[in-house]
Amino acid sequence: MRVPMIAGNWKMNKTVAEAVAFVKQVKDQLPPASQQETALAAPTLALVPMVSAAAGSPLKVMAENCYYKDSGAFTGETSPRALYAAGIHHVILGHSERRNYFHETDELINKKVKAALANDLCPIVCCDDTMGRRIAYDQKIHWVVNRILADVKDLSEDEVEKVTIAYEPNWAIGTGQSADPDQAEEGCYLIRQTISDMYGSKVANNIRILYGGSVTTKNVGALMAQPDIDGALVGVASLDPKTFLQIVNH
Repeated sequence: MRVPMIAGNWKMNKTVAEAVAFVKQVKDQLPPASQQETALAAPTLALVPMVSAAAGSPLKVMAENCYYKDSGAFTGETSPRALYAAGIHHVILGHSERRNYFHETDELINKKVKAALANDLCPIVCCDDTMGRRIAYDQKIHWVVNRILADVKDLSEDEVEKVTIAYEPNWAIGTGQSADPDQAEEGCYLIRQTISDMYGSKVANNIRILYGGSVTTKNVGALMAQPDIDGALVGVASLDPKTFLQIVNH
């Protein structure tokens, strides 16, 4: 059974005090972790205080990014080893804003995924709706998600099962225009089919796939009802505690 996940991605929002106040407001109103994982990704400055504030609750605190080296002369970057030591066990990698604004490539993201896994961090790897075609060895044509082929390149079956994938169509991120449930399901299904082509159906059936892109209180129920959508990566709607709780407890 794939445990669903609702994860808020705050991006570059909230002070440390605001982040801690948010955690205290929501932490006692979340579903049990055995039924659904609930997480918040926050700016690096707020992570350690949020972990302390969330202690004893089902809430998981996530990093929004990390580097692919554990230490060294990399001014301004965040060490995956340091994140794990601070109690952070999840990290978002390859978000479209990182790709677009900071020119992150699939090759770089693949290095980050491997570094995260090496430090026992669970990567949430984002991909958009860039699709492609390839011909399998049996000469049948399969639709595949090119970005996922590159981002999880050279991972073992055990490693890839620890990865969560977030499907985020570029045109839906921060626009208020969400994919309808059928469109979102198609994208998540194609990702699962890509993983099946790469690693087999057992691995594909175990991997968790989220939808992200203008998720709201009005559409989260219909999205979560789709067979290949295992949760949501929520942007602006996660900034308000009442709205976030409504989405989490949809």
